[in-house]
Amino acid sequence: MQDEEVKKPLTGRVAVVTGASRGAGRGIALELGAAGATVYVTGRSTRAQPAESYGRILGLSELEALPGSIDETADELTRMGGHGIAVRCDHTQEDEVASLFARVQREQGRLDLLVNNAWGGHETFDGVFEAAFWEHPLSSWDSMFDRGVRNHLLASRFAAPLMVAQKSGLIAITSFWDRGKYLRGNLFYDLAKSAMNRLAFGMAEELRPHGVASLALSPGWMRTEFVLAGHKTDEAHWHERPALARTESPRYLGRAVAALAGDAGVMQKSGGVHRVADLAREYGFTDIDGRQPEAFEL
Repeated sequence: MQDEEVKKPLTGRVAVVTGASRGAGRGIALELGAAGATVYVTGRSTRAQPAESYGRILGLSELEALPGSIDETADELTRMGGHGIAVRCDHTQEDEVASLFARVQREQGRLDLLVNNAWGGHETFDGVFEAAFWEHPLSSWDSMFDRGVRNHLLASRFAAPLMVAQKSGLIAITSFWDRGKYLRGNLFYDLAKSAMNRLAFGMAEELRPHGVASLALSPGWMRTEFVLAGHKTDEAHWHERPALARTESPRYLGRAVAALAGDAGVMQKSGGVHRVADLAREYGFTDIDGRQPEAFEL
């Protein structure tokens, strides 16, 4: 039993990971499953019905179908040793988000971790990341704020009361941060990520008296399904693309989340923005290929 507890440090913990059909959310959910957690895997893409708002990026990536689903993520994390529960949820819709957390409370009676990852920025990506702010379409603002920052605030509003009641818990936001530098070339992206980081800080200030932590996480350049498709490769062959040398797998971020969720002293990190590469060295985890990629810096 003792060996099993060492292998599965998050056994008995309950987590919600939003936007977990693919990319960062999927990587996080899988690593939480590998650590033994019960994970509610949420998003809009199911096996039967993929999300319908990704047509533009599918075309740019030359993909015929949207990769991943909440069902596939839940099944895989269960195979890895956790318990995956797929729940279709549009995180822009308050009633659906309320229903999600009511279900978690009803079925589990607790919530230990919320990972805010649902992000609408890909829905309006037109293939141009770097441009003057007056040249970027205002649709990028809508997707990054109304279907990005707002998603994180909305889920946190329903998660916080559950955690406050039990006087423990962690809310983590997947964001980006480069030591306060301006993310040149995309003002909307810079503003959205800054808002997410500030959201994590502000929630930390209000949750601290209740024993609940809130923080933001900054991964490097991740080899998501869309990144791999854009470079016309896959996870098995990305090493053949020199342009991807600085990349990391989404599960590197997932291992950071799992380490934080298992850290009894996580309150000391509350309010901060933490780079995955720094956490890897602190907690001693590696990416899936055994490396510890350096922090991505502009």
